[in-house]
Amino acid sequence: MANIALDGLESKLKDAFPKQDKVHLIRFADDFIITGNTKEILEDEVAPIVKQHYGERGPELSEEKTHITHISKGFDFLGQNIRKYDGRLLIKPSEKNVRNFLHKVKGIIRNSPSGKPVHLIWELNPVIRGWANFHRHVVSKVVFGHVDFEITKTLWKWAKSRHQNMPVKKIKAKYFYQTERGRDWCFFGREREKKATLTKAMDVRIKRHVKIRGLANPYDPEWEIYFKRHLNRQAAENLKDRGRMFSLWKKQNGICPVCQQRTDDRTKWHKHHIRWKVHGGKDTLDNLVLLHPNCHRQVHSLKLKVEKPDF
Repeated sequence: MANIALDGLESKLKDAFPKQDKVHLIRFADDFIITGNTKEILEDEVAPIVKQHYGERGPELSEEKTHITHISKGFDFLGQNIRKYDGRLLIKPSEKNVRNFLHKVKGIIRNSPSGKPVHLIWELNPVIRGWANFHRHVVSKVVFGHVDFEITKTLWKWAKSRHQNMPVKKIKAKYFYQTERGRDWCFFGREREKKATLTKAMDVRIKRHVKIRGLANPYDPEWEIYFKRHLNRQAAENLKDRGRMFSLWKKQNGICPVCQQRTDDRTKWHKHHIRWKVHGGKDTLDNLVLLHPNCHRQVHSLKLKVEKPDF
């Protein structure tokens, strides 16, 4: 409903203002930003157009949640703070978003006073990973470090409250271990000798988002090469941390040898042994290829022979 109410506003603004006024609309569901060259343009000309547009459709603009600010002071949008520092635009996780996230994590820890550490880790990991993945495309390194510190501090209090008469060194040995970097401490738990380690926000690799060109159309043949390059870069990035898979994908030029179509994150892939393992095939690169999941099933059901591609 919010999208229906906002439809048409962008074209109205484009018709009403020349390019030099820098009036642009950025929207997500019922949240939107409108930029402008001056405060006067936004107050005296843009605001009446927005109010009239909403008035024609029924909803009212929230005066409480709507405000005009300079980019040097910044503003929050979708959990992130957008601000220019000495003319340089930086996007960071907003203070409110970080505060709400830490409140949620600390609540989970407080609600597990006598639970097993491994169960607490299983509950915390998806929450931490989800939040960190949302913010991994912006300037988040310092915030991630702060969040990790606050979570570790809360876990330390949790561990001490469980063993009030135990020496500090024993508590540390029971629940924490030092990482290879030599300065970080990680919380862990055991269940039937299987160790579970808490995910840290700093473990999530920061990766800048690559914007798709505004005019790019995946259904237009003229843009086919552009999207192929984009998908190749994306697949390569996602595979870089999986050494063997990345080597295979690169040697095949990202092509499935069965259907001769591209393999990427959308199509997914399976690792296939050219000489099947049941027939003595080895788990080495010269005996492996990447196939689409459907192609892989077809090869096994029809007992097809796959040759190593030669590019």
